[in-house]
Amino acid sequence: METTLNPTQLHLLKMFSFAKDAESLAEIRVALMEIFAKRVEDGMDALWESGEWNNEKNENILKEHLRTPYKAK
Repeated sequence: METTLNPTQLHLLKMFSFAKDAESLAEIRVALMEIFAKRVEDGMDALWESGEWNNEKNENILKEHLRTPYKAK
């Protein structure tokens, strides 16, 4: 099985080659988490501004039962 990496993956692999210690790895993890958290925040802001999301939907999510039902054997 052959795996082809996309340009983002290739760039990250090259960048990671410079991270030689645990501190560097931790810094990279924090930076990536901040980037993706910002994307989520911006996406939610856009949903609120467009009216696609509101407080009522938030409340409904909080009340929703999302656990997997288990069947008795």
